Amino acid sequence: MTQSLQGRVALVTGASRGLGYAAARALAAQGAHVIATARTQAGLEELDDAIRAEGGACTIAPMDLGDTQGIEKLAEIVKERWGRLDILVCNAGVLGVITPAHQIQAKVWNEVMGVNLIAPARFVRAFEGLLRESDAGRAIFVTSGAATRRRAFWAAYAASKSALDALVQSWAKELDDSPVRANLLDPGHARTKMRAKAVPGEDPETVPHPDEIAPLFVELASPSETRNGQIVVFGA
Repeated sequence: MTQSLQGRVALVTGASRGLGYAAARALAAQGAHVIATARTQAGLEELDDAIRAEGGACTIAPMDLGDTQGIEKLAEIVKERWGRLDILVCNAGVLGVITPAHQIQAKVWNEVMGVNLIAPARFVRAFEGLLRESDAGRAIFVTSGAATRRRAFWAAYAASKSALDALVQSWAKELDDSPVRANLLDPGHARTKMRAKAVPGEDPETVPHPDEIAPLFVELASPSETRNGQIVVFGA
């Protein structure tokens, strides 16, 4: 069977569990060499084992996105080893707290905006040049319907995802004259630890498993993908 991403190099953040784990496995199954990052080394090692058991290739890079130089150092390593990046998946995210806006502490704002917005912005800065070295660079950012629904008590998370949408869609317009395409993926309700924290009383069996959503990452990572600056919603 032909693998649609054979020989391509993909970087996935938040790859130790949930959507990132499923996306990394799906990309590797289609022939991509996956560079997997997350804070949890044990989860990355489990992913590495799973990918290799399925005949794929993986390089793990444990990293805290709050590290002031980590993203930039990773870009240097990717440039030295591969000379390009074909696929960037910015999936890592944090929920913060579900609470009235006036009760959100500065440390929560700093964490939520730092992981959900500033880190993706740093990836854009560090990896745009490497994506442009690809014949068809593809960047995928995980967003949320919370960005537009903006429900009560979700101020921090909603603000971070709304800002992420603005960042990616503005950047995408700058890429119009290049072979690079940047899109946002809204997975909807997914069976993840973040979802369980946000909606603790929900039966997880009633929402899609990350493995069901993973093929959409593959689709957006394809060299034949032409969409740019779009919010692509799973199941829509």
